[in-house]
Amino acid sequence: QVQLVESGGESVQPGGSLRLSCKASGTTYNINTMGWYRQAPGKQRELVATMTTDGTINYADSVKGRFNISRDNAKNMVYLQMNSLKPEDTAVYYCYTQSVLSRLVRRDYWGQGTQVTVSS
Repeated sequence: QVQLVESGGESVQPGGSLRLSCKASGTTYNINTMGWYRQAPGKQRELVATMTTDGTINYADSVKGRFNISRDNAKNMVYLQMNSLKPEDTAVYYCYTQSVLSRLVRRDYWGQGTQVTVSS
């Protein structure tokens, strides 16, 4: 089992910046991908950014050039630096990780979510 705890969500004005943090604990030795998803009211949860242990990164088109994902594998931490925030970035942001249990079996884990509100 893996537990994920996010922090850093708050209210910010358009154009502002925030940094989200997430710490994984529990059985972490077989974690591969870590990242962030978000869910706005009335919408489906969507990918924001993910990063594998070897550094492969995937961003949603809507955040490219504004958000930056990073990891500290030694500390089992993942971060999301969000710049030039827009009202449409308002959502609950969920930390995500995937453990590789075997060649064919993987398990997904989710944090409780942290609210990011972008409003003037």
